[in-house]
Amino acid sequence: QVQLVESGGGLVQEDGSLRLSCTASGDTSRFNAMGWLRQGPGSQRKVVGVVTNSGRIEYGAFVRGRFTVSRDNAKNTVILQMNNLKAEDTAVYYCSAGSVRLQGVDWEYWGQGTQVTVSS
Repeated sequence: QVQLVESGGGLVQEDGSLRLSCTASGDTSRFNAMGWLRQGPGSQRKVVGVVTNSGRIEYGAFVRGRFTVSRDNAKNTVILQMNNLKAEDTAVYYCSAGSVRLQGVDWEYWGQGTQVTVSS
């Protein structure tokens, strides 16, 4: 099994920054991609950023250069640095790990989620 533990999140004013961190433990050979997804009030869960084991990085269109996802494979950690936060970024952010498929990533493992609230 795989366990994902998140840290970071909280309340920040608009244009501020936050850093989320997630560490995987257990059988980390079960996945080849890690990333962050978010779910706002009344919205579907959306991909924020993904890093594959090979180092390929992709972002959701709404990121628009404001966020950076990075990964330390040796520590099984994925980081999401969020800058220039806006009120519409308010959501529960989930760390996830999964397998790369032709159509995207099959997200199989999930953290508990961390709330990010951006006040305007």
